Amino acid sequence: MGNDKERLERGDAIGNAPGYGEQDLYKLALIALEQQRNSGALELLDCCIEARPRDPAVLYARAVTNISMGDYRKAACDLLKTIVIDRTLLHAWKQLGFVQFMLGKEEDAIKTLKKGLEIDPRYADIYCVLGDIYIDRCEHDKAKEAFDKALELEPDNPEPHSKLAMYFLARGDMKGLRREYELLKTVDAELAEQIGTLYF
Repeated sequence: MGNDKERLERGDAIGNAPGYGEQDLYKLALIALEQQRNSGALELLDCCIEARPRDPAVLYARAVTNISMGDYRKAACDLLKTIVIDRTLLHAWKQLGFVQFMLGKEEDAIKTLKKGLEIDPRYADIYCVLGDIYIDRCEHDKAKEAFDKALELEPDNPEPHSKLAMYFLARGDMKGLRREYELLKTVDAELAEQIGTLYF
């Protein structure tokens, strides 16, 4: 596997080489995805899905790869298959809602995300995506409520803080933006610096 990782880092194709099990190909695909070698990851995941077409982890990984490549329609197909096979995978519900939002299907996205929350109403990431959709629809009160809920569930997660910062920016509330910026300094200094550089 060490040589495989080195080959992958150089960008060499591994493909369907003899001696590779699906599990090896899946691990290599995750490495490629982490390194943002999306085409290589996709090739490896396609090989895995050929062998295991109903593996929710592999389908989900291919969906995430397609999202990274901006191919939201293909990602949506894999995410739908994923939740049919295993409806408890909350990340898949969140990503499907995000993809539907990116495809302009906001009503479908909201329904999808709410179905995910029926499975686990304490999954903060879904509230963040919901809030983004509500901002896009100019439903600011609902957006704030969603971001506040995410923050209540995970106060040390930088994502709800950054979402609230963008909410305040969209509302022209520079005091609110400054408050979230100061809070972010203690939660994620790098993200706070990015916001500070852009807006202060």
